[in-house]
Amino acid sequence: MFHFKIYKAVSELPISWDGLPTRDVFLKTPFLKALELSSPKNIDTNYIAVFKDDIIAGIAIIQRVELYLDDVFRNTSDNALKRVTKHIMAKVVRGNTLIVGNLMHTGQHGLYFNPEIIGQSSYLETIFKAIDQLSIQIKKAYNKTVRLVCFKDYFETDRINLESALFTKNHLYKVQVQPNMLLDIPKEWDTITDYTSALTKKYRNRYKTAVKKAMSITKQELNLEEIEAASDAIYKLYKNVSDNAKVNSFVLDDRHFFNLKKELGSEFKLFGYYLNEELVGFYTLILNHNQLETYFLGYNPKFQYKHQLYLNMLYDMLEFGIRNKFRMVVYARTAMEIKSSVGAVPKTMHIYMKHTNQWLLNPALKFIVKTLTPIKKWEERHPFK
Repeated sequence: MFHFKIYKAVSELPISWDGLPTRDVFLKTPFLKALELSSPKNIDTNYIAVFKDDIIAGIAIIQRVELYLDDVFRNTSDNALKRVTKHIMAKVVRGNTLIVGNLMHTGQHGLYFNPEIIGQSSYLETIFKAIDQLSIQIKKAYNKTVRLVCFKDYFETDRINLESALFTKNHLYKVQVQPNMLLDIPKEWDTITDYTSALTKKYRNRYKTAVKKAMSITKQELNLEEIEAASDAIYKLYKNVSDNAKVNSFVLDDRHFFNLKKELGSEFKLFGYYLNEELVGFYTLILNHNQLETYFLGYNPKFQYKHQLYLNMLYDMLEFGIRNKFRMVVYARTAMEIKSSVGAVPKTMHIYMKHTNQWLLNPALKFIVKTLTPIKKWEERHPFK
């Protein structure tokens, strides 16, 4: 009764894809087209449609990711023993991985089904069949074996966790990962002043200090033509931040932001920070229904401390969310302590994953993942009264 079809290009997708009642912009064709036009070199996206007879019942995004040591670990300050350990373990997980979801953004942005047409168990069972077929296709096309399968980024309250027996049956482990940092915006907040009034004196003073340090910064939203004109400078600023990350499984294409603006239009925002007419920083936002999703950013480290560029970006993201009546700002999972100081709260997330070597490597997978990407210890801040 239920069957699936794998598509390799957005242009092939049925018209009914966007007709499903999901408001997640990351599953809609404008975002998917932008991603297709400027995907990282090591990521290929597959689009799965699940049908009940001829009626579309659900969709899924499954990315084939080529993971290699030099791409994942960059600019690490670990001691020699840790580097050797990570090198050995990275060899275990390197190669072709299937990610159910979008590796490039925190959160569950890979699955949707219409519960009026298909139940969750039947839907997921169909997705597992699609994964098996994709693995066969990859072997035939590239002579590569899929090493890892991962369903990414679920909150503890997500209904998918009710399917633990199905994941166990398919040899997947549930693994805790870094939390997603979320800031709920009260309905009564209309301006940034409402936010600062809710802060304790310590954090209100911190806000004032940050704003004062950025007084010489000119902030401007860039349109499509301006993004294209500044594309080299934007990409350089992005790379400053990206290359400084200890773990990074991809590098954005240099046309990524341009294509997002072209395809998403007003649902994608890029704001530039200028000092003496020089672009010294930028941040991006994706307007996802009632949630404001913070996306990639970049800055010149030469000016970061003096002008508190990063902290000001966090405040400006929040101000945009308040002013435009979003319900929540999704700050994602990096720099958790400073995001906590702004008011974001950590929400625990899990992934489900397996190594396809079921007898030897899959039992050790939890340990490997925790070693490669350990849960960081950090102090949560409490800025509100």
